[in-house]
Amino acid sequence: MEPGEGPPRPRIDINADIGESFGIYRTGSDELLLRSITSCSIACGFHAGDPSVMRSTVRLAARAGVAVGAHPGFADLAGFGRREINADPGQITDLV
Repeated sequence: MEPGEGPPRPRIDINADIGESFGIYRTGSDELLLRSITSCSIACGFHAGDPSVMRSTVRLAARAGVAVGAHPGFADLAGFGRREINADPGQITDLV
């Protein structure tokens, strides 16, 4: 360590689930939220989101310098992925 330098500052990742709009239905303010987070988990189209929303959300995150991850879910748009879905491990692997 150089004189006058302290220990390295810890880094904190602030993550949010985004990209949950679907078709004409808009959910949340992803562009505003991207100003305050360091990584995001984008809805993968089963419980929320759709291919167009996923594509545009990835682009928004890239422009904002935010790391992108996936937020998979059950095929349950009506229940927003919050209902119990009986699926075997192979089906779950396919969804992810």
